[in-house]
Order: sequence, then C-alpha cells, then structure tokens
Amino acid sequence: MILRVAAGLVALAALAAPAYADARSDAKAQIQFGIDVAQRGLWREAIYRWERAVQIDPAYAAAYNDLAVAYEHEGQLDKARKAYEKALELEPNNAQIRQNYELFKEINDRTGAAQEK
Repeated sequence: MILRVAAGLVALAALAAPAYADARSDAKAQIQFGIDVAQRGLWREAIYRWERAVQIDPAYAAAYNDLAVAYEHEGQLDKARKAYEKALELEPNNAQIRQNYELFKEINDRTGAAQEK
C-alpha cells in the first residue's frame, strides 16, 4: 500500500513538472506577443496579453513587470504599483524589476507632490 502511494506521488510529480513547463511556455508566448504589439503602440492588446500571462503562470515575475510598465504607460497607476509590488514579491532580488519600480515611484511621487501644491 505504501509503495503504491509513493509511486502515485512520484507519478503525480512527474505530471506536474511538464504542466508547469507548459504554463511557463504559454505565458512566455503571451509575453512575446505583448511585446510585439506594444512596440507597434497597441498597449491595450499588450495589457490583455500580459494579463493572460499572469493568469496562466501566476508565479512569473517578468510578466507582472511587463504588465506594470503597460499599466503605467496607460495611466493606470494603482494597477501599475500593484503589479510592480507583485513582481518584487515573486523576485525580490531582480534588479530590472526593482529599477523599474523605483523609477515609477520617483516619477509618480514627484508628480503627486506637484499636484497637491
């Protein structure tokens, strides 16, 4: 009985690994498509693709980073901040994400302070 349970767990783990790899691969395809359309100025389509990427693979920090950049570009600053924070939660030592978020905060904090005056 214990051997069958152990064998079942090994089989389940073997199935999960390809599923994770497929999810990351599918998410990367969405990311690339989003990059392609963003370069053509189609930011709403890029947002749609990057939102799909994080739905497919919720642990994909780069997808949240790209989504944050797009939200920022479109003036959706609350969503941008949340996406940056999620990206950093997933990869706290990612220099590119940290740099993007720090620049976002610097610009928006300065802009917000100027609007309050």
